Amino acid sequence: MTARGSCTVIVGAQWGDEGKGKIVDVLAENVDIVARYQGGANAGHTVHVGDDEFVLHQIPSGILHPGRRCLLGNGVVLDVRQFFQEYDGVVARGIDIDGRIGVSYRAQLLMPYHQLLDKAVEHAAATKIGTTGRGIGPAYEDKAGRRGVRVADLLNQDRLAKRIEAARSRVEGKLDELGVPAARLDEAMDETLALSDRLLAIASDVGPEISAALEEGKHVLLEGAQGTALDLDHGTYPFVTSSNTTAGGAATGTGIGPTSITDVIGIVKAYTTRVGEGPLPSAMTQEMDEHVRKLGGEFGATTGRPRRCGWFDAVLTRYASQVNGLTGIAVTKLDVFDTMPEVKIATAYRMPDGKERRFFPADTWSLSEIEPVYETMPGWEAPTGDVRKLEDLPKNARAYLDRIEELTNAPVRWVSVGTKRSQIIPIG
Repeated sequence: MTARGSCTVIVGAQWGDEGKGKIVDVLAENVDIVARYQGGANAGHTVHVGDDEFVLHQIPSGILHPGRRCLLGNGVVLDVRQFFQEYDGVVARGIDIDGRIGVSYRAQLLMPYHQLLDKAVEHAAATKIGTTGRGIGPAYEDKAGRRGVRVADLLNQDRLAKRIEAARSRVEGKLDELGVPAARLDEAMDETLALSDRLLAIASDVGPEISAALEEGKHVLLEGAQGTALDLDHGTYPFVTSSNTTAGGAATGTGIGPTSITDVIGIVKAYTTRVGEGPLPSAMTQEMDEHVRKLGGEFGATTGRPRRCGWFDAVLTRYASQVNGLTGIAVTKLDVFDTMPEVKIATAYRMPDGKERRFFPADTWSLSEIEPVYETMPGWEAPTGDVRKLEDLPKNARAYLDRIEELTNAPVRWVSVGTKRSQIIPIG
């Protein structure tokens, strides 16, 4: 039976940090359910409500709208301690979330030993991935290896104890090989397991809940973490995250059929950023990189690490449009370019053999050898922060958006010119 409601997926169309939380926050005003479909506490959504700033790592940003139901799907790896710290922090700031949050029984638990292993392996690796050290990779490894602990396992203490003991024995052996002490692991495990009853009290069958809501004609928003270029299958492997960040992961990560999805919105910055290791083809010069980082406040919401900055990469976003089946895009941080005399767009890659390519290569290593082919456009050198209609944007800013739309094969449907809710311009 075809769903009568609507189901929109919000996906990052670059390397993450595109401003997805900001767009989700605005769109959540007109939906009933917001659900997270992958990732863990290794990402952060920064949302400004009036003069208040909220940084949310696991709870969907829709929680800032009264009455919205917020779910964490089976594709998520849940750091239980961090989750309830965040939960209690939101409550302490006056947000009523009683009965509004649900976590899938099928979601994997990220345990303290995952975090120890993550940091130890990254430290010992010859090729660094740039992990946040939050245990995401090892948690997904346990999931794929069928060694993971799910929320549903908390229902049976005997089974839970056996699974955790087997995992601990394996992890402690690995840590011993790496010469890393398992300091405070017992205490951290006790803190995690002490939250079992509290977690079970909000556990839900997320897939059936979303499906039922759609059948009732309700509106659902699915949000992911990171971005297309960090997708485990479609990103710049091995410099990727451990899950499917693309729109296809939204269906598997929440337990609904792909035909329930009615809209896929890709979020892009007016430029490109990347945090962690791996190539950034459209990287700016050092001077421009530092200038844009300062203007855009480009530091990670989770780790505080400085993000590398690059010009808008149309090769990547065109690829993201194809992989995700984008029905539209939202361009954020347009205002960062307000003082620029000119702006650039990478429209193609010149490969080492001299040939130009307009598609994103599977060979990640070749990205460090390519030369971006730039198209230079005049800047607008005028403030946009107070603009609330597309037609009121400077002519050159509108031309820049038009060109992005042409190159990505997806219509621009929102433009952000600041951090506030009121600074997002709807188009069409």
